[in-house]
Amino acid sequence: MQARNQRYENLLVVLLFFTVGSVFFDRLSISFLFPFMRGDFALTNSRIGMLTSALALTWAISGVLLSAYADNQNRRKLVLIAAVIVFSLCSISSGLASTFGALLLARALMGLAEGPVLPVSQSLMTFASSDSRRGFNMGFIQASAVGLLGSVLAPAVIVPLASAHGWRFAFYCAGIPGLVLALLLAIYIREPAVAEKKESRLLPVDQRDVSFKKVLMDRNIVICMIMSCLFITWFLAIVTFGPAYLIEQRHFSPMDMSVFMTVLGVSSVISGFAVPALSDRVGRKPTLVVFSAVAVCAPLVIGFLPGTLTTLCLAIFVAYFGYGCSAIFLATIPAESVPRYFISRAVATVIGTGEVIGGFVSPTLAGFSADTFGPTAPLLIAAGSAVLSLFASLFLRETAPRRDRVPTPEAKVANDAAVG
Repeated sequence: MQARNQRYENLLVVLLFFTVGSVFFDRLSISFLFPFMRGDFALTNSRIGMLTSALALTWAISGVLLSAYADNQNRRKLVLIAAVIVFSLCSISSGLASTFGALLLARALMGLAEGPVLPVSQSLMTFASSDSRRGFNMGFIQASAVGLLGSVLAPAVIVPLASAHGWRFAFYCAGIPGLVLALLLAIYIREPAVAEKKESRLLPVDQRDVSFKKVLMDRNIVICMIMSCLFITWFLAIVTFGPAYLIEQRHFSPMDMSVFMTVLGVSSVISGFAVPALSDRVGRKPTLVVFSAVAVCAPLVIGFLPGTLTTLCLAIFVAYFGYGCSAIFLATIPAESVPRYFISRAVATVIGTGEVIGGFVSPTLAGFSADTFGPTAPLLIAAGSAVLSLFASLFLRETAPRRDRVPTPEAKVANDAAVG
């Protein structure tokens, strides 16, 4: 039985890695296509911020609502498969847009579909993970997947396609992998029904909302929501405004920009599993403190570090290791701080809060600041957000299974029941 569970855990890691990665491949592709689309849509920095913000807002709303449905109805597999199919079709539809309004609508609909994918995936991963691998697994399917597919493969594939065949063709190609993944998920993913039945006896369904409100008052959840807002501000400022800044302000060619963003992506892939794996051994909190400090340097490299492309690539490879701590406070700490039947909702709430503030409000403000104060403004906002995230991480309560900690009473009861 243990060997069978181990095989399923490994299979789930692989499938969810590519599932989450495909979400961010589609989401981030537009950032690399903005230079190709400016003429067709008269894209100002403010409009670029609006496109990013629209997707983030609908992502946050659907993430919380559909994750709650998946938890309460034990329909995680169904929600995940449906979401993957719909966001893939929405990515394709972005290539059909003929006006800025149509493009904005396509991105908003795409956010509705993508919202529940990450929290539901992390919930499935938590149920299947052994304690010694939880941080690694959750970081690998989130941070490393986003890095490989969103930051490495996306620019390496999308930029040449757009250069050769146009940006519309690039959007058409971006949506295809998700449709294949939906079929694989339907075949291989299991609903964690046994664990859910054990835990569902602990609280009546009509009392879970009341208990979840208490969970939201937990110090770790509150701090993770704050860090989510700050990190997503940092992340989106870099990936949204960084590519255009490199071309238009630092005068790199589109292919040079693609190389730089690919190196950034390689850093995120490695840090995405290495940093969470380190947290399995030394603890979540000290890992977050150190790598939040590293994250401060990444936007400063893009905006201010002099030198050749090689110099910038080496510097961003090191500085972007700060990205690796993201899965720890976006998923791992929330999942370890709440009862298991609240995991999807807790993760969705943390990410959703970040998407509203960091994903919806901040890109629009960053775009406006770039048009008003200059193109370096979004990068300075990103650096400031990382500094504040570092400060917030100092107040977290340790949750790593290998370290002494005091879990919330609700989490202790639910997790004991899940084991026994």
